[in-house]
Amino acid sequence: MSDFRETAKQSSLTCDLHASMQLQNPKLQRGRISRLLALTVFLAVIFLAAIPGCHQTRVAPGSTFNPADVNESRIINADREPGNWMTYGRTYDEQRFSPLNQINDQDVSQLGLAWYYDLDTHRGQEATPIVVDGVMYFTSAWSKVFALNAATGQLLWSYDPKVPGNWAINACCDVVNRGVAAWNGKIFVATLDGRLIALDAKTGRRVWETLTIDPNSRYTITGAPRLAKGKVIIGNGGGEFGVRGYVSAYDSETGKLAWRFYTVPGDPVKPFESPILQKAAKTWSGDWWKLGGGGTVWNAIAYDPELDQLYIGTGNGTPWSEKFRSPKGGDNLLTCSIVALKLKSGEYVWHYQEDPGDAWDFDADEDMILADLNIDGRIRKVLMQAPKNGVFYVLDRTNGELISAKPYTFVNWTSGVDLKTGRPVETALARYQGPNPAPIVPGPVGAHSWQPMSYNPVTGLTYIPVNDAGFKYKLPASFEAKKLAPNYGIDVVAAGLPQDPKTKKAILGTVKGKLVAWDPVRQRAAWTVERPGPWNGGTLATAGNLVFEGTAGGNFEAYRADSGAKLWSFAAQTAVMAGPVAYEVDGQQYVAVLAGWGGVFPLAAGEVSFASGRVRNLSRMLVFKLGGKVSLPPMRTSELLPLTVLPNPASPATIRRGERLFQTYCAGCHGDVAVSGGVLPDLRRSSALTDDTWFEIVLRGDLQSEGMVSFSKELSREDAAAIRSYVIFRGNQDARVQGQVQRH
Repeated sequence: MSDFRETAKQSSLTCDLHASMQLQNPKLQRGRISRLLALTVFLAVIFLAAIPGCHQTRVAPGSTFNPADVNESRIINADREPGNWMTYGRTYDEQRFSPLNQINDQDVSQLGLAWYYDLDTHRGQEATPIVVDGVMYFTSAWSKVFALNAATGQLLWSYDPKVPGNWAINACCDVVNRGVAAWNGKIFVATLDGRLIALDAKTGRRVWETLTIDPNSRYTITGAPRLAKGKVIIGNGGGEFGVRGYVSAYDSETGKLAWRFYTVPGDPVKPFESPILQKAAKTWSGDWWKLGGGGTVWNAIAYDPELDQLYIGTGNGTPWSEKFRSPKGGDNLLTCSIVALKLKSGEYVWHYQEDPGDAWDFDADEDMILADLNIDGRIRKVLMQAPKNGVFYVLDRTNGELISAKPYTFVNWTSGVDLKTGRPVETALARYQGPNPAPIVPGPVGAHSWQPMSYNPVTGLTYIPVNDAGFKYKLPASFEAKKLAPNYGIDVVAAGLPQDPKTKKAILGTVKGKLVAWDPVRQRAAWTVERPGPWNGGTLATAGNLVFEGTAGGNFEAYRADSGAKLWSFAAQTAVMAGPVAYEVDGQQYVAVLAGWGGVFPLAAGEVSFASGRVRNLSRMLVFKLGGKVSLPPMRTSELLPLTVLPNPASPATIRRGERLFQTYCAGCHGDVAVSGGVLPDLRRSSALTDDTWFEIVLRGDLQSEGMVSFSKELSREDAAAIRSYVIFRGNQDARVQGQVQRH
């Protein structure tokens, strides 16, 4: 191993020089680089090239090389081996910037498909792959893990944690997973049903497994773990389902819990887990702990090795409306906050709350980026975030001080942020009072959601996938927590898309998306690319003056990072939501992205999601290189059967009752007002509408292995019949509007 380490050391020095030269002159010719690298080639030959350059060797069958040999030093010094992508955001600062520039703004038009790998699912794909020494590791829906040869796409191994299908009822936002972590020869994945699993990176065999949640509560995990100093950091989701948020650290070798930090206070009669929770409890009222509290850490985690601080983003309180969550008001700490913790102990350091007393599902769980910026002539260590509320925040990450905050898109719930207090200045319509409140922008889908943004230190710009979509929040007459339905605490019928043609057209005309290049120092947009609808993909910035992003309409595209000029587009045959990566194997640069439609927007938004482009889910990994010649197989046509008018003897009162029940229990998966966004079956076209199969599915749970559990504990047969009557009503209504009437 001493020979191996010395070779790795020499290779790292060479790669450090390589990366430095690339950044100084992004158009430097490869021939000049090759002459400089030639001085060290003989070292790789002498030691049989376990790592011939930049830790980029492909793993061959029977090799003694240790796959995923990742440690803190390698991640801290990631720019010395730019061909790897060793952690979720490539580096601890989560900038998603690749120093590679073989693919650049001069030659990206020659980019072609190098290989693809089809997946065995039609659910949402949100994972960022990691690539270590020529091997790609990533997850798909249902928390499955794959290891592929990064140059060819050959499957090395796969692992299925066998998440029970009925756990899908606990997932607000699809059975997705955003990726794995690598450390010391192991690959770590967190599963939808709350397990943290360590796998042998060479074989895919399970090394250890630990349950991170209370299995009797409705927790889920969709986020990617992070690794630092031998600790695996993971949070969870479930804020709408009555859970209490926390983040945990586990020993990477044993799976033993090292520490846990709760984000909201529990029952005040019991001892508080930390001093900050005792203070936080004073900002809550009522019996919030009986509803869980929320504040879940379902995505955003970043680590600063220089300060040895961990940063987490927390979610909304539950239910959404503070009237039911905390009836006497209060900020409800630490929901919708960025919180700094000590990595070693999980001890609280500081927090900044973006949305005090949040009432809109404005999480602070969107990815955070760490950078050193020149602000007013002084280098500041900052943390940047573009959360769901539509405001771009720049904080001093040493102490949580707010440096600046400006809306990065249109918002109407706030007129800005008071820099003295750090609090948003809410507008008159923000708290949606009255019998007919105006829509609020952004809505719960967020001006920016989990899709990763990136930062280019050369241009000084962040690249944000933006959603422009409002939402009709309205208080219900009453609220009662449900066990099998999301506890939003809003009027779910009022939130539905109206079916009056004129009103519907006006609403759909306001739903847009865009790619925004945002200057975090000047707090203004440098350029913008308009999209027809929301829910487009995460971004990747590269030293080749490029920004890559997928679209909900089915393309994967490249733009000039400095100007926004469109340079290249690939028809992906499906939506591309996930974050792309760049890596290098044997001197060849690749760009990879996981393709597939899904997540909360197409599941729950119904017809609104059509604005982005009605695409099929064709889940696959797509990998590109200069001169790539591979073609995707032809798409099979899949025309939906026309809607058929069915007999519906139900009374208007029964249909209205069925509407409320559908919007409460069914819309989160089967679409707003019974219109599927294309992920799950469209119930208006279901053959189960015509016989007792409907009751066998809804009440007996005949499809629970596929995620459709029995609702018999909360719905009666009369309730299920009312829901069916409403679905038939909606199908008949749309069939007549679309002129698709057929004889039954």
